[in-house]
Amino acid sequence: MSNKVTVIGAGLAGSEAAWVLSRFGIDVDLYEMKPLRKSPAHHSDGYAELVCSNSLRAANIENAVGLLKEELRVLGSLIMESADKSAVPAGGALAVDRDEFSSYITDKIDSCDRINVIHEEITKIPEDGIVIVATGPLTDGDLYEDIMKTVGDSKLHFFDAAAPIVTAESVDMTKAFKASRYGKGGDDYINCPMNQEEYLKFYNELINAERADVKGFDKEIVFEGCMPIETMASRGVDTMRFGPLKPVGLIDPRTGEEPYACLQLRQDDRAKTMYNLVGFQTRLKWPEQKRVFGLIPGLENAEYYRMGVMHRNTYLNSPAILTNEYSVRERRDLFFAGQITGVEGYIESTASGFLAGYYAAMRALDTEPPFIPGSDTVIGSMAAYVSDPLVKKFVPMNANFGIVEKMPGKFKGKNGKKEKNAGIAQRSLEKIYAFADIINNMTK
Repeated sequence: MSNKVTVIGAGLAGSEAAWVLSRFGIDVDLYEMKPLRKSPAHHSDGYAELVCSNSLRAANIENAVGLLKEELRVLGSLIMESADKSAVPAGGALAVDRDEFSSYITDKIDSCDRINVIHEEITKIPEDGIVIVATGPLTDGDLYEDIMKTVGDSKLHFFDAAAPIVTAESVDMTKAFKASRYGKGGDDYINCPMNQEEYLKFYNELINAERADVKGFDKEIVFEGCMPIETMASRGVDTMRFGPLKPVGLIDPRTGEEPYACLQLRQDDRAKTMYNLVGFQTRLKWPEQKRVFGLIPGLENAEYYRMGVMHRNTYLNSPAILTNEYSVRERRDLFFAGQITGVEGYIESTASGFLAGYYAAMRALDTEPPFIPGSDTVIGSMAAYVSDPLVKKFVPMNANFGIVEKMPGKFKGKNGKKEKNAGIAQRSLEKIYAFADIINNMTK
């Protein structure tokens, strides 16, 4: 087998895969089209750019994505190393300064002797050698057509969106206040409270606002985790109040009471100069975003660092194509990683990149994988989900305990769910520590 692996794409999954391969002493040709060409969602030249939120979501290991983060930490993930170093306050979540996050990964990749970064756009999957395709959900053009030709005509799509980011100094703090929900995490969020009259005015303007024409939007899948706020509002007058505008756990210091509705702004950089509108993914036209969001108390004169945007994502019909090693069934030296496989989320993409890199390294070393994480771990459950031929209606999936192997026994009472999830976490980490020991012994 070849002692060199080609990785296409230096996003979260590609960067993680390249780093894992380098740990095993495998040389990597890492192809990245930036800065020569950027997709509509990309802005910087760095690797592992966060194109949507700066939040990596829940930090608690009793939550599936929180446990997945801990699994990756134990396994020596470069992405998690960067995330922990670039963390900014976000209550019970892990959020990062997106520029610091990307810069750290870019520096580590560029300074690694085993990784040769080639700034070139790839338009065709190499026919020889071990290849990992981690080009992301915005893969298009000739490469997209070649992927479809290689794996079959599996043109699956869903729509994704990014929320606006405003400058901190432009938020009117005489109307907004700083706090975290239920007081967890200190004053990590800026909160914009609304009374019933303000909320209803905002709601009516939102559902009637002019939207950008996104080709095919009304006929395709909208991923629930990134649903446009106006789409959510169209489902009912109170839907937002049970979603991103829920006021539960927040007390307006001006009134001493819980608001009727409340928008939270999350810190987006370490310097606290930028905040993103949590849950406000949108396809409103840019002037409409300023007008409608300006109806929210505190945002009347907000200045926007970035407007909300929407784009179509592409993913494979992975259960019909991939093995649990993220390799193509009909071509075992060809791997896919990241959101193009149908794993949804930053950390999930990272996890797929880690496993694709690990299994590709085993192919390059011409050895059988000494450890295969199963569905009793989160990282293994994601691999099992995207490769399960019994999944007939495949949709992008976040990490969740619903696809993790169930815990034996019964868990009842108000603490039952917490105890069950804690048991899942303990069982998982025992397996992951054993996996990490094997990797560490192989990469000494």
